[in-house]
Amino acid sequence: MSASKTIAKLRALPASDSSAHKPSSDPAGKLHDEPGHLIRRAQQIAVSRFHEVHGRHVTPIQYAILRTLEESPGIDQVTLAQMIALDTSSTAEIAARLEAKGWIVREVMPRRQRSLRLTPLGLDILLELKPGGEVMYRSMMNDMAPAEQQEFLRLLKKFVHLHEQQSKA
Repeated sequence: MSASKTIAKLRALPASDSSAHKPSSDPAGKLHDEPGHLIRRAQQIAVSRFHEVHGRHVTPIQYAILRTLEESPGIDQVTLAQMIALDTSSTAEIAARLEAKGWIVREVMPRRQRSLRLTPLGLDILLELKPGGEVMYRSMMNDMAPAEQQEFLRLLKKFVHLHEQQSKA
């Protein structure tokens, strides 16, 4: 879809309650009121915290793949890509790198699909990483009251759910 068609489509959406989003009157502050910018900053903060806790030998996407394969061993690469919201090409490239590290095994299935499973080494790596997930969660969320944490996660899940059908990401 072209940019002009996308913009026209977005303009056709019903207007939201203007009291819910009051941009700053300061021209320098407007960017910091935009949801897209705030989401990008939140992602940057999450990735930074991930690396502070886990180091740089594994990426957040690799971690997501390991976690998913622990929960769903033997799934194919296309299903994995859908489950972690990543395109199939990137998923295949990352899976090949994880296989080269000895963390996963990819087995060819009928119709050239590949079944994926953690290796014992991959499971050991994941078990080392998992406790850091709680540390990372606390480091990002502790400044919020428990009710705020629950509301933040509820709204974040709602946002993702409402928009993942519209997005190919």
